[in-house]
Amino acid sequence: MINNTTLEILAVAFGLGLLVGLQREKAASEIAGIRTFPLITLSGALTGLLAQSFGGWVLAAGLLAIAAMLISSSIIKQSKQYDAGITTEVAALLMYGVGAYLTVGNMTMAIVIGGVVAILLQMKEPLHEFVHKMGEHDILAVMRFAAIALVILPILPNQTYGPFNVINPYDIWRMVVLIVGISLMGYVAYKIFKEKAGTLLAGLLGGLISSTATTVSYARNTKNSPESSSLAAIAIMLASTVSTLRVTIAFAVVSPTAIKQLAPPLLVMFALMVVISAVIYFQRSGDSKTIPEPENPAELMSAIVFGGLYGLVIFAVAAAKELLGENSLYVIAMISGLTDVDAITLSTGRLVEQLRLDPATGWRLVLTAIMANLAFKAGAVAVLGNRQLFYKVALTFGISFIGGLLLLFFWRF
Repeated sequence: MINNTTLEILAVAFGLGLLVGLQREKAASEIAGIRTFPLITLSGALTGLLAQSFGGWVLAAGLLAIAAMLISSSIIKQSKQYDAGITTEVAALLMYGVGAYLTVGNMTMAIVIGGVVAILLQMKEPLHEFVHKMGEHDILAVMRFAAIALVILPILPNQTYGPFNVINPYDIWRMVVLIVGISLMGYVAYKIFKEKAGTLLAGLLGGLISSTATTVSYARNTKNSPESSSLAAIAIMLASTVSTLRVTIAFAVVSPTAIKQLAPPLLVMFALMVVISAVIYFQRSGDSKTIPEPENPAELMSAIVFGGLYGLVIFAVAAAKELLGENSLYVIAMISGLTDVDAITLSTGRLVEQLRLDPATGWRLVLTAIMANLAFKAGAVAVLGNRQLFYKVALTFGISFIGGLLLLFFWRF
């Protein structure tokens, strides 16, 4: 069995090394970049683990070895004789540690580390190309997410305040990290694939980043170019479909113990939307090579606003259930879901996990929010897009909405 604590230590070391390495690679450091820093932090973590069995001298020796390589690399760089990178040297040092760890640690863990080293070494060109494609705005997005996840989250108090015992600053910000992290993955994928992306990928990425923002962007684009209405309708439907799956996954993450009751009806809704998307996709004419530029999902102010919205929704849900009964929760779900399904999803999931809300009510609230969001996006298309796009979106969203109503009233499994 793999020791979870050891795995967490190595994973965090690797992640932090990647973060610093990303910045150094972008700054064109000649000594260490996106591959070398993860290797260095993994070396430090591994020698620290070895020191628990062999003594502190192992850690000191590892530090001296890294220092010696950095100094020699700096000297070589000043002499301009050849590339002063130290990736191979650090990898050799790390693999020495892996060999030593095999004698006292977990063999599976050693194999995983060795595999990670081999992949990092092999991915030289793709990693360097990826970093070089990123602009300062993109690096800033990653660093802001680092601040959100690694600086702000750990310092927040992990205890509840106020009436109904649901306002927990640490828990609220953890939900912010989850949603911003998912959106950031979509944003990074957009940066990688935007030149190669057609309508299908545009919809998939739009669902990861923000299906509402995607709908608004495409609707505006069709105002002056009606001929793109068919492709815009596909992208909007695909984004909403992916958003439904994203919400289901987030729901399962925050409420894992009730996943068997929560996931099936939402997955049925997702499957229905997949079928609708497939039908209109294969009936399309032409393809689109452009994706509307998404906003940076890691803006600190946006994160604070979402955190405030999540806290407000979870408080409102708890208060309404306590004071007005469960039926009042559907009004909150509809209002919250108009512009943001994530907040009601996460707040409902936390209450289900804490056994303060019945799972059957929980998934119905989330499905209600999804349907409210579909209605809001249809309205946005009616206002911002052209009539042809509205007819297409109204048809696809209308079928999805009817399917949602049938699930709400007749799902009994």
